[in-house]
Amino acid sequence: MRLLLDTHALLWFLVGSDKLSRAARLQMEDPANEIVVSAVSALEVTTKHRIGKLQDVEALASAFEARVLEKGFLLAPITVGHAALAGTLPFEHKDPFDRLLIAQSLIEEMWLVSNELIFDQTGVKRLW
Repeated sequence: MRLLLDTHALLWFLVGSDKLSRAARLQMEDPANEIVVSAVSALEVTTKHRIGKLQDVEALASAFEARVLEKGFLLAPITVGHAALAGTLPFEHKDPFDRLLIAQSLIEEMWLVSNELIFDQTGVKRLW
């Protein structure tokens, strides 16, 4: 199974938080699954850290790619197709990071690991 991590799922996994569901953690730890982290999450983590919304992510924000790769996760770029779909998704959710992750999940046919129930309105396959 290919799993695309929502940014909160990535952060909670990295710090071992019990906010991450047991089902999500088990699938993320299963070596048979591909764990994918989007460039969207890099933008979200570094932006929110810079403006003070994410305080305790200095190590991740300063070396995002290296930290993700050392966990054995794969990196996914954002394409024009992802951006175009994100902008036209017919549901009311203003967060551009979330919209891009949904579009990426739909186009690349990956399960989206997220606790966001509203994502179910988009037809995305969501794991939580």
